[in-house]
Amino acid sequence: MSSGVVRGGDGIARCWWGAAPEDYCTYHDEEWGYPVTDDRRLFEKICLEGFQSGLSWLTILRKREHFRQGFANFEFRKVARFAERDVQRLLLDAGIVRHRKKIESTINNAIRACELVEEFGSLAAYFWQFEPPQSERPRRMSKAALGKMSNTPTSTRLSKNLKARGWSFIGPTTAYAFMQAMGLVNDHLETCATRQHVAALRRDLVPPIARRDS
Repeated sequence: MSSGVVRGGDGIARCWWGAAPEDYCTYHDEEWGYPVTDDRRLFEKICLEGFQSGLSWLTILRKREHFRQGFANFEFRKVARFAERDVQRLLLDAGIVRHRKKIESTINNAIRACELVEEFGSLAAYFWQFEPPQSERPRRMSKAALGKMSNTPTSTRLSKNLKARGWSFIGPTTAYAFMQAMGLVNDHLETCATRQHVAALRRDLVPPIARRDS
């Protein structure tokens, strides 16, 4: 356990945080760190990271299907058209986190997401520009190294850039959690069984290229 890797009853070695409960185990094995280039999923994750602020990810994970139902499956072009009646509807939805400012932030960020697509061609093309340089990464991903990386120079740069574009609820720590989850970095620990699989997916990934009309 001191290494940060736990071998479960199924014999699989996992990062300590993904060993239990089952919700975390599935999320760790099948999603976290896998490189994502799908715009809907990228938008969903950055919004849910905003909702997580002050809460545990497990709380959000267990409410994720309700969030999807309430926010039009995070199709950001649809969410961008939400009005006050939608805010009121969501404030009455016990299946999500009923926080007015976070709900309004999601609608605002959907509008901003549409603007990013107009400028860069896709959200993926925008976000993958912030894949950090190797010099910013530790030589070995240990529990101690991970504990020191709640935010990084790149996540700070991403946060500042999004805020300058009008996004909200996206500080450097939230930005780094998003980068971890969406595979811009591989923060599975060295002896975690999922690390090499994620590394192979990242090697095979062709990062989307931002469109620059100007």
